[in-house]
Amino acid sequence: MSAAASRPDHRADSGETIPAPATRPIRYVWAVARLALGWVFLWAFLDKLFGWGFATPAAKAWVSGGSPTTGFLKGTADATFGGLFTALAGQAWVDWLFMAGLLGVGAALILGVGLRVTAVAGGLLLLLMWAAELPLDTNPFVDEHIVYAIVLAGLALASAGETLGLSRWWAATPLVRRFPILK
Repeated sequence: MSAAASRPDHRADSGETIPAPATRPIRYVWAVARLALGWVFLWAFLDKLFGWGFATPAAKAWVSGGSPTTGFLKGTADATFGGLFTALAGQAWVDWLFMAGLLGVGAALILGVGLRVTAVAGGLLLLLMWAAELPLDTNPFVDEHIVYAIVLAGLALASAGETLGLSRWWAATPLVRRFPILK
């Protein structure tokens, strides 16, 4: 066996160089990014649910009869797709889907499970929120919604749930073994 073939970052048969496995510090950076982004989603859910006074006043909390989508979506009336998103504001099914999305993405990121599905679902949620605000005020194309969607994709691709998360346990469950897309 040649020296090149024994290195983990080289394939002797094709001459192709492949990346070496992630180092421990990189895995921890991705894990911390996963936890931080998970907290962004989970906090948005909790604040909209209980109205703890950060983005949502107590009187407008979901538990007080408020709508978690009305404030944001009504504020997009002058945006490119304002008519579409304004019409969705405050509808019960939109509120339930939005809150389920925030909770599901936040919990999955915090736990480090189901990151493939989470990246797709969270990315779609973020893309819709981005589209609702077009045109953007401070940048013609990119805002935090796009950046968060890119980070979600990176978390899934980096298997960020394996460090400081339950990803390995989750992958071994009968449900995920039967439906690997849930990994």
